[in-house]
Amino acid sequence: MRTTLANSGCGAKMRVLDVAFPLLPVGPGSGGGAEQILYLLDRGLAERHIDSLVIAAETSQVSGNLWPTPLACNEITEAKRSEAHTIHRCTIEKVLRSEHVDIIHFHGLDFGAYVPETSVPKVVTLHLPVPWYDPHSLQGPGIHLVAVSETQAASAGDKTISRVVRNGIDITKHLPADGERTSILWLGRVCPEKGTHIALEVARRADLPLIVAGPVHPFAFHRDYFRRQVEPLLDSKRVYVGPVGLGEKAKLLSSARALLIPSLAPETSSLVAMEAASSGTPTVAFRSGALPEVVQDEVTGFIADDVEDMVQALDRIGDISPVQCHEYAVEHFSSERMVTDYIKLYRDLLGV
Repeated sequence: MRTTLANSGCGAKMRVLDVAFPLLPVGPGSGGGAEQILYLLDRGLAERHIDSLVIAAETSQVSGNLWPTPLACNEITEAKRSEAHTIHRCTIEKVLRSEHVDIIHFHGLDFGAYVPETSVPKVVTLHLPVPWYDPHSLQGPGIHLVAVSETQAASAGDKTISRVVRNGIDITKHLPADGERTSILWLGRVCPEKGTHIALEVARRADLPLIVAGPVHPFAFHRDYFRRQVEPLLDSKRVYVGPVGLGEKAKLLSSARALLIPSLAPETSSLVAMEAASSGTPTVAFRSGALPEVVQDEVTGFIADDVEDMVQALDRIGDISPVQCHEYAVEHFSSERMVTDYIKLYRDLLGV
């Protein structure tokens, strides 16, 4: 019989297995929010002396014990995705055979393709909108769903949300900086739903310089979007600098006049808006999903309903206090709080 933390004595050490999306690496500079959250959670567990095991693509940076799987190199095709699912499922089964695990925590949209048959409690953080998931995977046995915002939880319909755990960031990596702020900034993964082309349109209408930063992931439709809708709008004042590491991202955020988030997706949260606030930089965002929960209108930025609203809001950026932005981030967006909330959820599920 498998010995669990709940019945192995009060001195037992919790062991958590985090499972990432198969084909993108985990790390502090990852282009995906789920990968960044997993990195911070794994680090927080290790710092609190909780055994952390991570199944993620090779080259991932983790604090615990990494079980690496192949990384997508050029383009993510359906064949590669199917192969990755098989490898992930086999790796999870291998870990469960060789290691004691108390909780399995899934972070990938496609987790249903490799969720194992096991009595180990399974936590699923819904990093993306609920309708994007296979509905059958959300109702499997032993599945405990976590929303990352109240807005997302309210959108779950008949799906049972076990807990809301708001995302967090490493506040110490994003601090306000002195100096003149000239360019506005768009930062994220370059894809249609993130509205990169809309940010370029806003910058052109406001006649402001714009820096576009972030990866074009190896999906064919992402690359096609960049070529057809983003690249033609670039010029001497609106430039694309490509993917950026954590240090460069922090510099861009702390030196930006404002961050634009013209997202067309029902955002579940926004790490980059949190990072901007911590950097003392106001955000101008569309009223999409949970963005109004993260961007406090007229406190840490402005909520806009359309392109014209966004252009007009840029004229009011000087009304936002960088100090107030940072103070709000420290109070509400700390990754330490997020890790504490997840540990409490684990212990509640295990009854310890």
